[in-house]
This record gives sequence, structure tokens and C-alpha cells, in this order.
Amino acid sequence: MGAPDAGLQRRQFLATGALALAGCNPAPRPIEGGFTGIALERGHLLRDARPPGAPTVTRRVHTLIAGGGVAGLAAARALRQRGVDDVALLELEDSAGGNSRGGVLGGIACPLGAHYLPVPGDAAHEVQDLLEELGLRQRVAGRWVYDERHLCHSPQERLFFNGEWQDGLLPVQGVGATTLAQYRRFAGLVRAAQAAAPFAMPAFRAGAPASHLALDTLTFKAWLDRDGLTDPQLLWYLDYSCRDDYGAGLATVSAWAGLHYFASRHGFHAPGDDAGEREGVLTWPEGNGWLTRRLAAPLMEAGSRLHTGRVVLRIEADRHGVTVDALDVATQTVERWQADQCIVALPVFVAARVVVNPPEMLRQAAARIPHAPWLVANLHIDQPLHDRPGAPPSWDNVLYGSPGLGYVDAMHQSLRPVPGATVLTYYQALGEAPDGRRQLLEQPWSHWRDAIVAELSVPHPDLREKLTRIDITRYGHAMAVPVPGTLRLSRLWNKNGSIPTPNGPGLLQQYEFMTPSDGRLRFAHSDWSGYSVFEEAFTRGHAAGSTAGRNPRRA
Repeated sequence: MGAPDAGLQRRQFLATGALALAGCNPAPRPIEGGFTGIALERGHLLRDARPPGAPTVTRRVHTLIAGGGVAGLAAARALRQRGVDDVALLELEDSAGGNSRGGVLGGIACPLGAHYLPVPGDAAHEVQDLLEELGLRQRVAGRWVYDERHLCHSPQERLFFNGEWQDGLLPVQGVGATTLAQYRRFAGLVRAAQAAAPFAMPAFRAGAPASHLALDTLTFKAWLDRDGLTDPQLLWYLDYSCRDDYGAGLATVSAWAGLHYFASRHGFHAPGDDAGEREGVLTWPEGNGWLTRRLAAPLMEAGSRLHTGRVVLRIEADRHGVTVDALDVATQTVERWQADQCIVALPVFVAARVVVNPPEMLRQAAARIPHAPWLVANLHIDQPLHDRPGAPPSWDNVLYGSPGLGYVDAMHQSLRPVPGATVLTYYQALGEAPDGRRQLLEQPWSHWRDAIVAELSVPHPDLREKLTRIDITRYGHAMAVPVPGTLRLSRLWNKNGSIPTPNGPGLLQQYEFMTPSDGRLRFAHSDWSGYSVFEEAFTRGHAAGSTAGRNPRRA
């Protein structure tokens, strides 16, 4: 997968940084930067309950979509596929994409949020169809093949552990027999869980078997303790995996979520296991912004279907239609939208604030689903970095025991013959920090700059002198955290309590089940799955767009 000389290029890129002139110690240059990417004050208009004023203009549309993240964009695409063209989408930020947007720093594209998409399995056939539409996969000689230009080049990931880099993220360098035995035990438990009942991505496609509901009653940490899995290296890796996918660690997320991370995708492979072919990962310099830009393009090409810089203030539905008031932040005026139906592709806690007389399912979801704050920092370096011994520079670079989740290299996918500047994108999940959201809001940019530079200087001691700028994006409510009870909660809106199975009802019936509805309102967001990944958001948005306007019902 990828070009055979990619690893060599990365080695050359970082190794040349060691050629510093002896005895030359210039004063470090100032690091420019600041907060970017998210206009916090817009969302806080709802929190602060500022009187919006009377509408100054009224617009009419058949279907209005509130929220331009992955779910909202997927809903717009599904409506377009059905021939529904009279659509408008309202988005808070200046560009669509939600937590999957990209940016540019120093002329280099980089992610502002999610940075990859695992090659989807057959349960996520809606996502597979999207990738086929975008030319990322095609049928060759009877099998599906993905465009290697978009698959993550080798080396894919490495871990800074015990003072040097090792290949892969599971700690193996110098660990003892007890650790290896616990790795094998956990691998066996994952296989046993997969055999007991299927796991799927999106999770809906696995139904809700009794074994999953039992796992949903306790934390992942409690489940591991029950089975005597206490090895520090194993626990670190599992905690890292949970923080990476859910924004919080194994003491917070449910045992179902902890096992779902592995059982729905690649499993868990102890050292020495026959892991087969490594799971493919699709990635781009701008991360999943590559996908959302293409999802948003048809809305912009149509002229006036995508309306950015809009704060949705109020959504009210009756039997005749839907009225939506939104603040245009550019003009500071309120627009009124009249629609036949509305797809509410907003986080549940936002939807509960703006929907007039919210249905009980929405009130419960908003009250019981916690959200993890996140920080994403893009670091522009203008020269190659010195590196520690061990595995060569990779796309994903993780530091054992650090507060962050490591960094990805925006130029890793580049096949440029001469190494140059790049952007390193650093991630930190604050879902278990008791005051993480307040810290993101109140701490100055320099606080985060200094902490990030100190953390990454451990494997790269010359980072400070080669760093030109840090742009930091703050997400106060980045993703839903699947705490115990979330799986049961995600079934609350199904009136009769039955769980469709993959081979049971037709696809349209499955979509109806996946789409919480209240009259002319249909809800679509990854929050309704209880955790935030592209496959969940896209499938729920697609389901809402595929069923919008069919048999409106009151919850």
C-alpha cells in the first residue's frame, strides 16, 4: 500500500534536521499563531439567550436542513438523489463540514478535525457508494479496489516508547511475558465477543443483542478489571484507543464501546498473531475535509442552497409546515425560513434548545448524552526535524503516556522528491478533564502553545527552533461520549421496541428506524448513535434524506 520509497523519504526528511552547525545557538524566533477554525461566540448566542430581534426577510423552501456537518451534507446528497432540488442548508461556521473540515497553513492543506476514514466494511454500504461516486473505489477483475493515491502510505503509525520509536501503536519494545500474555488474553476476549454477536459500523446494523446490552451496563475499565486485565501497557493502549475514537478513556466509556472499537473493524492482534493484511486507511493532507468539500460542492454549484454563517435560533413545526429563524452573522439580521419539512442535523443539546416543544426522545438524549471537548493544533515547521532512534517517521506519530494523542504529518502522502516544510496536526481529547471545556474557553492561546511544544519536544528536541506558527482549533462539544447506557438510549425512539436486523426489514424500513422523527421534523446526527465517527454521521444523514417527506409522524 503506497509507494515503496515513502518511508525513505520520511527518514531523509527528518534525518537532515540533525545537520545543525556546532556552536551556533541563535535566539529562538517568536512563534506566531492563535485560535482559529471555530467561531465560539456564534454558538454561545444560544447559551447566552440574547434576544434575536424580529425577522427582516422571509424565504421559502421545500426542505430545510439545519446543520452542515457530515450528517447534514449526507442528507442533502440523499435528497438530491431522490430528485428533491428545492433544498437549503444552514451552517453555523463559514464553511460546511462540522468536525470534518480542513484548512491551510503556510500554503499546506491540513485537517481542522477528523483526519482519516478506515476503508468501510459492507455494513457501511452507503459510505461505500459515496466512495465509488468520488472515484475512490472501483470494481477490478471482480473485486473492489481502492485508489492507492488516497490510501495511507507506509509507514502508517509508530509509538514513542521507552525513549525510542517503535513500529505500530501497541507497546511491544522490551515488554515482559506478563504483558504479552495479557495482550493474547484480550485478543481472545475480542474474538469471543465477535462470536457471541456481530458488531458493525454503523452500530445499528448489528441490532441490539442481549450480549451488547449487557456490555452497555458497565464501564470498559470495570469489564477489564472483572477479567483480571490490569497490565499497564495494555491499559494505556486501550485507553488511548478510546480517547482517540470517543474523546474519553476506558474509565468513562462503556464496555460495549471499548469492544466495539476493535470488534466492528480490525479486531485486536497480539504480537505474533497472524493479523492478515493491515486495515486500509483513507487519508488526505486536509483530512476528512477532502470528503466534506466534495459533499458540499453540489450545494454551492446550485447557487443559493448552502447558507453559511447562520445561527439557527428557533425551529417550530405544526401540521402545515416548519418555521425556522436564523441569524445571519454577516448582517446581524434574522431570516425566517418557511419549509414543508426540516432535517435537524444539529447536535442533540443544540436541537433541544432551538426546537419549540421538543419531543421527549430529544429531551432525554440532550440530558443524557455527554460531549467531549477537543483541541486540534496545526504546527507549521519550515525545516526537517531531528528525530529519535527507532522506527521511521510515519503518518501517525503517538507518544506513550502523553496527554495528547500524537500528531499526523500533512505531507506524508506527498511523493515530493525533495523534503521541505510540513504541517504537523496535534490532537488532544479533554473528555475526562473536569474543567476541560472551561480551560479551552478561558486559557490563552500561549498556554496551549507552550504545553504542546513541551510535549512534542521530547521526541523532537529541535521543534522549537523550526516551528513558525501554531493555529489552534477548539471544539467545546466535539463528539458524543458513549458512556454506559448509551446503547439502550439510542433505541428510545423506536415505539414498539423491536430491533431491525440486517436481514430483516427492507432498507427503507431500516432508514425509518434510524431516523428519529416528530411530525415534519426528522433528526440526523452522529449523536443519535451515541458516538461520533464518519460512518455513523453519514449513514444517519443519508437515512434522513432518504425518508424525508414520507409518512410524517409524531413521536
